[in-house]
Amino acid sequence: MPDLYAVFGHPVAHSKSPRIHAEFAAQTGQALHYEARLVPLPGFVDAVRQFVTEGGRGANVTVPFKEEAFRLCESPGNTLTPRARQAGAVNTLKFSPQGGILGDNTDGAGLVRDMETNLGFSLAGRRILLLGAGGAARGVLTPLLERQPSQLTIANRTAAKAKTLATAFAPLAACPLSGAGLEDLVGQAFDVLINATAASLENAALPLPAEIFAPGCLAYDLMYGKGETPFLRQARHTGAAHLADGLGMLVEQAAEAFLLWRGLRPDTHALLHRLRVEQTAG
Repeated sequence: MPDLYAVFGHPVAHSKSPRIHAEFAAQTGQALHYEARLVPLPGFVDAVRQFVTEGGRGANVTVPFKEEAFRLCESPGNTLTPRARQAGAVNTLKFSPQGGILGDNTDGAGLVRDMETNLGFSLAGRRILLLGAGGAARGVLTPLLERQPSQLTIANRTAAKAKTLATAFAPLAACPLSGAGLEDLVGQAFDVLINATAASLENAALPLPAEIFAPGCLAYDLMYGKGETPFLRQARHTGAAHLADGLGMLVEQAAEAFLLWRGLRPDTHALLHRLRVEQTAG
């Protein structure tokens, strides 16, 4: 019998994770079955327990359950990886035969790997702007800081939230780390700009000054699958040299989860290329 894995979400039918992990399993010769599970609201913890009784070995967690998964892994008998604890959210669960649950967060590692390995854009010494101060931003902050940028600015519509997040992560920063409102970005320029807000979900543009896109910069939107987002459109119009959506991050965070579960890192290049071709054709 193949080992059982799943992704929990609400909604979840759109998820590419079953296909991604099926291809990883075929590539590495691993006997596993991976499925999407729609979890009712509320009902996450019960769904996890039911999955474990069915023999589930591991799971991915998507919206809106990442914070609930974090709280589950905080409970006695369970464990959080350091990066999950810093992120305050869990997107990967590994179930121990002894009954414990390990919670991890692979989002930030997936983002950094996509930028540096797939896009060939080194983050060391760069001026980074992270737009947003919610869970998505928090989940990628630690890996970004570990790449030793020259500075990292968190900007949000509500400046206080950005400043609070910067203060929380200041002990991990070896570079200047600050929080600001979007209006405070006037006159500044950045080499890497990451949209971690919900604006692209709503097909909305952010009020960003054009000069923040430095010559040769990379503009990266965590959203994927909806064509060119308003953020990427604005970046292109202001002359940004490199544009990317979050599809590569999705594949790379999945590879990181696969490594946690199976002890093998699959090759992502061919799969990501096929998904890009399909995305363009669609």
